[in-house]
Amino acid sequence: MVTSKDVAALAGVSQSTVSYVMSGSRSISPETRARVEEAMRELGYHPNASARALAGRRTHVLGLVVHVTARTELAGVLPFIETITAAARERDYDVVLVTADEGRAGLERLARRGIVDAFLVMDVTRRDERVETLAALGLPTVLMGRPDDPRGLHWVDVDGGRAGELAVEELVAAGSETLVVIGEPIGAPSGEHRFIADFEVGAGRAAERADVAAEVVRPPEPGWPGVLAIRDRLVRGGGVRGGIVARTPRVAERVLHLLIEAGFDPARDIGLVAMCEDDVAQRLRVPVTNVSADSRQHARRAVDALFAQLRGGAEPADPQLVTPTLTRRATTSARRVRRPARG
Repeated sequence: MVTSKDVAALAGVSQSTVSYVMSGSRSISPETRARVEEAMRELGYHPNASARALAGRRTHVLGLVVHVTARTELAGVLPFIETITAAARERDYDVVLVTADEGRAGLERLARRGIVDAFLVMDVTRRDERVETLAALGLPTVLMGRPDDPRGLHWVDVDGGRAGELAVEELVAAGSETLVVIGEPIGAPSGEHRFIADFEVGAGRAAERADVAAEVVRPPEPGWPGVLAIRDRLVRGGGVRGGIVARTPRVAERVLHLLIEAGFDPARDIGLVAMCEDDVAQRLRVPVTNVSADSRQHARRAVDALFAQLRGGAEPADPQLVTPTLTRRATTSARRVRRPARG
C-alpha cells in the first residue's frame, strides 16, 4: 500500500511536508505543493478523509506530551509546563497534558478525533519512535529535544556540549586539577538523550583543553544508594584541588550532603557545579554554582515556534539550540585562582 512516506520520497520532501499539503495546517510554497500533488497522482495515493478534514478546523487546544515517572525531577519539569500553559493562554489556547506512555496510539487518537491543533513533545530521544507518527499526522509540531532524524519537524534543544564545557571551565578557573563528572546510573539509557551525551562530551573536551584529569563516574543504581556507593570516589577525586560536576539538582543536593558529612566546606575546600535552574541552585544547603538552560526561555522558544506554524508560516523555522549560562555562587567563587600554565 502506498503511504505518505512514499510520496515524500518521490517528491523530494519530508514526510511532514506531505502531511501539511494534505491537511492544510501550514502554508506550503506553490512549487512544493505542486511536486507533492504530482507525486500523489503518480503513485495513486489518496489521503484519508480525516486528514483532509483537518484543514481549517481549530480546537484552540495544544497537546503537551510529558514523560513523568517516579524518578522524574519535577523541579525541572514544572517550569516548562507553567511557561507553556501561560504562553498558550496568552494566545487563547488551552493545554491538554498527554503522558508519554500513551506512545504513538495516544498521539493518533488525539489527532484523529480532532482534540488538539498541535503538539509540543518534551523529552524527545535520539531514535524516538513518535517522530515518524507525528510527521505522518501533519499537525504543527515542535520537538523539545533532538532526534537523529527529525523528519522535517521543528526542534528546540539545549546545547548540552556547551553546558558541559561551562561547568568544567568554571571548576578549572577555581583551581580544580582533578575532576569528577557524575554520569547517569549504570544501565540507564543515557545515550538515548542527545543532551546527556553531549554534556559529557563537552565536559571532556573542556578538561582536555585545560590539561586536567576528568573522569565520568556512573553510580551503580539510581537515587541515594547510587550516590552513596560512589562516595569514596567523589571525596577522593573531588578533594582539595578537585572539582565535581553534577548534572541534575537532585544529585547536587546529595553530593553537598556527602561532602559536608565528610568534613569538607563546599564553599572553600571543593569545587561543585550543578546543571539546574537558578532558583533551585540558590535554595540548596549551600548556594551552588550552576549552569542553567533557562527552561522558561526554552519553553517560550518552543511555543513561539509552534504558533508560527499555526499561523501558517511559509517555511519551517530553523531548529534552535538554546545557549546555557553559568552563575557563580559559593561552591566556586571562594576558590577562584589563576592557574599557572603547564609547560
